Amino acid sequence: MGLSDGASSTSTASTKPRYGVQHSEPLWWIKTRLLIVHAGALGALFLPFDWALFWIFLVSFTVRMWAVEAGYHRYFSHRAFKTSRIFQIILAILACSTGQRGVIWWAAYHRKHHQKSEQEDDPYGANRTFLYAHMGWYLDPNNLDTDLDQVPDFARFKELRFLNQKYYLAVIGMALLMYVAGAMGWFGENVNGLSSLVWGFFLPTALILHTTSAINSVGHACMKLGGYRRFNTDDGSVNSFWLSLLTMGGGYHNNHHRYGAGARAGLAWWEIDPTYYILRFLNLLGVVWDLRPVPQQVYVDAGIAPPNTGSVPSMELNDDNSLNQ
Repeated sequence: MGLSDGASSTSTASTKPRYGVQHSEPLWWIKTRLLIVHAGALGALFLPFDWALFWIFLVSFTVRMWAVEAGYHRYFSHRAFKTSRIFQIILAILACSTGQRGVIWWAAYHRKHHQKSEQEDDPYGANRTFLYAHMGWYLDPNNLDTDLDQVPDFARFKELRFLNQKYYLAVIGMALLMYVAGAMGWFGENVNGLSSLVWGFFLPTALILHTTSAINSVGHACMKLGGYRRFNTDDGSVNSFWLSLLTMGGGYHNNHHRYGAGARAGLAWWEIDPTYYILRFLNLLGVVWDLRPVPQQVYVDAGIAPPNTGSVPSMELNDDNSLNQ
């Protein structure tokens, strides 16, 4: 199980395998599951409050939000770092426990978004209505299936192909874990199975879904809803400090659209990027490695001193902002 991730593999065009298309479950079932999650989240309004429930919520939200940003986004979509096959599947399971579909599906549509950002073929529909960009694209019948050949670097792993199609097992597993933990008294005598399920699973899952979706909607509103633009990119992407706090660094969307493959999204010292800080710590432990740096020319363009330097250097760099697929 010591295989490294798909980012380290190479293949020629003549030997490149084809994986085909994985078909999604019916749209009505996806909508039903979303309704169940939101109804369960509203249940928090009707249960007796205890501070233990708040901490359960906070830990569940933070750990799984990090898995979305570090896993779905920076690793599976942009290959911003490398890791072992074991930690790769752990990241995938944690991310999938949020109910945002399989990691290959997520990466395939996100990569296409970067290639076609705010164009007619942008699957996120950032050039359409706010509601479509927020959640409508997620329920669009045209966006349900997974073209595995869009993400061949990870589609080659059979366990990821399985989890991509059976991602709901991670969702069910997380829900059961929260219920059993509460029922067994692991969170204290004031927390039962139902309250643990609502505060530890339903509520954070719903909020993670909407904070992630806000990056597609608020993050492409071209400052109509606040934020700032550091780079004159070809789209309306913006940086949002408050959204970045909620998404563990994912809200620096204008930075990200300037250079999408970096392990770091926050460039200035005050742009707090918890996902990157945790990746740096995991790098020290040897859990992840080869964190892809943001090219120094990007800092030069932003007028920001690159890390570990006292001033902005004058240099030229052939900066390719496209994905290296």
